[in-house]
Amino acid sequence: MNCHACPICNGYGCIGELPGMGGFANNINFQNNVEGWNQLAYEKGFPQNDLTDYKAGIVNLPNLKDYPVRLGPMTGGVENVGYSNEKQFYFDMISFASSKGISLSIGDGCPDCKLQYGIEAVKNLTTSASTSPSAAVFIKPYPDEKILERANWAMSAGIASHIGIDIDSYNILTMRNQVKLERKSDKQLVMIKDVINKKYDKPFIIKGVFTKYDIDIVKFVKPDIVFISNHGGRVENRIGSTAEFLAENADTLKNYCSEIWVDGGIRTEKDIKLALALGASQVLLGRPVITAMAKEI
Repeated sequence: MNCHACPICNGYGCIGELPGMGGFANNINFQNNVEGWNQLAYEKGFPQNDLTDYKAGIVNLPNLKDYPVRLGPMTGGVENVGYSNEKQFYFDMISFASSKGISLSIGDGCPDCKLQYGIEAVKNLTTSASTSPSAAVFIKPYPDEKILERANWAMSAGIASHIGIDIDSYNILTMRNQVKLERKSDKQLVMIKDVINKKYDKPFIIKGVFTKYDIDIVKFVKPDIVFISNHGGRVENRIGSTAEFLAENADTLKNYCSEIWVDGGIRTEKDIKLALALGASQVLLGRPVITAMAKEI
């Protein structure tokens, strides 16, 4: 696989690898995300990470199930991770995360089969008679009718616990041009939220909140959940870390939503505890799941 399984997954081992596990501008925001939690811990008087914390492997922590941890919505197993088959990537990732007690998310991409594989992978999970598999479903900012079509796919399959719009993926230039992504207006997002809340009775998430413009959108839309993310440092929107953004804006955002989720650079149990202390309700893991999976399969 393309992941190098570095001793510390901090964005220095995959510089320039996009497609791949890296990010824009020599991984600057990938690096900022990882370093941001340690810097913030220092500023807030929390214990800082050391090499032992990273070696423990966050996905394999024995008490991981005690934390509100969720898989980040990831696709691109072939072009980014190095899988030979996108469907197999999705099935392996969903099964692996579930086996570790991690709540699930799925995302979509181009072609449409990426979301369909994710839906199928969640449905394929073996569960107890009293439990049905479910995932937060994140849809890119397509034209409105295409978003609602995809929401209906997930709802018809019975696997959606939440439905969100991945607004930061608009910044992926190649995808924006290929599938006609839109910078969603506040009024468009309110319309979509109404459908998700009223027709489907599911919480609505705005994912990719990382700029002042995004905060203004949140104030107008009042989503159920705000998901602070810079796409794992992969896309260009502003230079900084999600840790910093959470610390600076959590109090404001809480006035306009019920929960805050955050991802980006979370690598240790200390990072999880700090994110929760700063106001996050859930933390999401992307690359750590890929890295751990690469070592086990």
